[in-house]
Amino acid sequence: MFIHTFMRTHGQLIKSGIATDTYTWNNILMAYSRRCGPLDAHKLFDEIPLRDSISWNSLIASYVAHGCHFAAWSLLKTMVGRGLMVDQYTLGSVLKSVANAVEVDFGRQLHALMVKTGLDQNLFSGSALVDVYAKCRAVEDAYLVFVLMQERNSVTWNSVIAGCAQLGELGKAFQLLDEMERQEVAPDEATFASILTLIDKPAYYSLMLQLHAKIIKHCQVVDTAVYNATITAYSQCGSIVDMVKVFEGMGNVKDLVSWNSMLAAYAFHGMARAAIKLFAQMHALGIDQDIYTFTSVLSACFENGKYCQGRVLHGLVIKKCMEREIPVSNALIAMYVRYNENCMIEDAMKCFNQMEFRDMVSWNSLLTGLSQNGLSEEALKFYCRMQSSHLMIDHYTFSAVVRSCSDLAVLQLGQLVHGSILKSGFDSNEFVASSLIYMYSKCGIIEDARRIFDNSNKKSSVLWNSIIFGYAQHGQGQIALGLFADMQEFGVEPDHITFVGILSACSHIGLVEEGFVILKSMELSYGIPLRMEHYACAVDLYGRAGRLDEAKKLIESMPFEPDAMVWMTLLGACRVHGNIELAIHVARHLLLTEPGEHSTYVLLSNMYARFGMWDGRAMVQRAMRNRGVSKVPGWSWIEANQKVHVFNAEDTSHSQSIEIFDTLEILMQEMQMTDHLSLTKVELHNLDLH
Repeated sequence: MFIHTFMRTHGQLIKSGIATDTYTWNNILMAYSRRCGPLDAHKLFDEIPLRDSISWNSLIASYVAHGCHFAAWSLLKTMVGRGLMVDQYTLGSVLKSVANAVEVDFGRQLHALMVKTGLDQNLFSGSALVDVYAKCRAVEDAYLVFVLMQERNSVTWNSVIAGCAQLGELGKAFQLLDEMERQEVAPDEATFASILTLIDKPAYYSLMLQLHAKIIKHCQVVDTAVYNATITAYSQCGSIVDMVKVFEGMGNVKDLVSWNSMLAAYAFHGMARAAIKLFAQMHALGIDQDIYTFTSVLSACFENGKYCQGRVLHGLVIKKCMEREIPVSNALIAMYVRYNENCMIEDAMKCFNQMEFRDMVSWNSLLTGLSQNGLSEEALKFYCRMQSSHLMIDHYTFSAVVRSCSDLAVLQLGQLVHGSILKSGFDSNEFVASSLIYMYSKCGIIEDARRIFDNSNKKSSVLWNSIIFGYAQHGQGQIALGLFADMQEFGVEPDHITFVGILSACSHIGLVEEGFVILKSMELSYGIPLRMEHYACAVDLYGRAGRLDEAKKLIESMPFEPDAMVWMTLLGACRVHGNIELAIHVARHLLLTEPGEHSTYVLLSNMYARFGMWDGRAMVQRAMRNRGVSKVPGWSWIEANQKVHVFNAEDTSHSQSIEIFDTLEILMQEMQMTDHLSLTKVELHNLDLH
């Protein structure tokens, strides 16, 4: 109805032949610009008999509003070329266009034009120019323009603060906020929304409290966007309590982003129960869920083993026809591959195969799941499928496939993949390089692992951890400890994985006291709290040295309940040192917590047999039968002539088994002869002493 009125006016102007009423023509032009778009507006613009700066500004603004940046810039150049005067409104529109298009070079040209025409001191134009430099990540230029402006408003301040936020300059952003308050310019929602994005780690919690106080002080009515950013910031600081308080205090201003922010926070912190409860609350209140809702709650499920709830959510995903959404399907795949069960992997494969469209996350999620669940052969076959699909293989793919080569110890295939990595240019990626170091270490070629490490940038703890683990596994603990010292000299901060490697190195070379000092220094000197795996390494450290009582005391002193890994480590030490009493005590814990784990029964049964305690062995074997636990046979494999040969314990199925066993017999005889000669030399040496 509104546009029809202006169309009638347009017709009357043409009919009456009034050519001088530029004001009316401009009103019609603005109506066409808003309602019909820049092309119709441009046709009308060409009809205007006497165009003024308002006519040009209206058409330029129309092109900018519809994202036609180059057309808007071309109009500006034509306008300047004809000697027409540009004003703050002209430049305001064009600068907005430049900021959206992130064209800093054209922005600099406009800056020169502004200086030439004196518009650089105009509040409206100057603020727009600051915004251009800030959005183009030229924050130093933005700050320079900002400092030289004689007059500033909240928009100007917000632009330069947003630029600092974009570059992650928290200190500078807070400095500007303080200066803004000293200049008696009140921060608003836009100011706080920018700075809140920078609060992304627990160390910033005290700053977050100060920022929250400023929000309450300056914002009479906080908008939803600031509330949502505050929820995320408290989550990043690790303060769940404050996060929940903000969410509950929002009242009726909550939107879908608010709920999704809470779900994402719960998923990030591994709070699956809270996430599922919140999701159920959303469902009960009739709040529509989107793909972000489902990806967050599914992530919470796969992080914490809530696969039963995950299956229910999968049903709801199907009901809402969301399985076609790639991020949701990817979350389902990630959830299912999290569990080392064949049925779950099959479900992940079904999700993958049913996807109409897939991205690299879909392929890599399934590949990584196969690799991490020990299905290395399937992972390598899947990698071949990826190659035949002509996908752009990325560093996530290479990391997973190299890990699978490591698990199978297929060196030749690993070297082929290494060649592909070099061709693709991903050898400099820290995760790919780390996987290669791990593979060569696992295959016994520590020299190649070291070569890759030496050629890397060494800026990441991931690379240092891999090479430290490599030397620890090869029994070269002193080199591993030397690398730990070098790591700190390079300024790379160790993480909890680093200390697992260092403690393993100490364990392999018997440095018990040194290892225990390192264990105690973790939290005091490095601020890294002890985890279950660190205690397991320390138990192994004492166990290998035969100090079983100290290992037991360490377990009893743990601040949390020891898991099966810790008890199994102590049980293995008991077997090595023949402590049957402690072994029985440890086995009781394991049989209660992991009744289906065959290793516990086998170790205890062998120890009973070793000490001639046949009743005890019979009791263990009877318990295995009653509980349906069977011994998983040991197996090994070797790659020869581009073929992997697999052997089970006492296996005779191999086509060359007779030759293999004959060769093993010869080797055993040579080993026994070598041991006999060594003992004879020792005895003769002792006789010489007398």
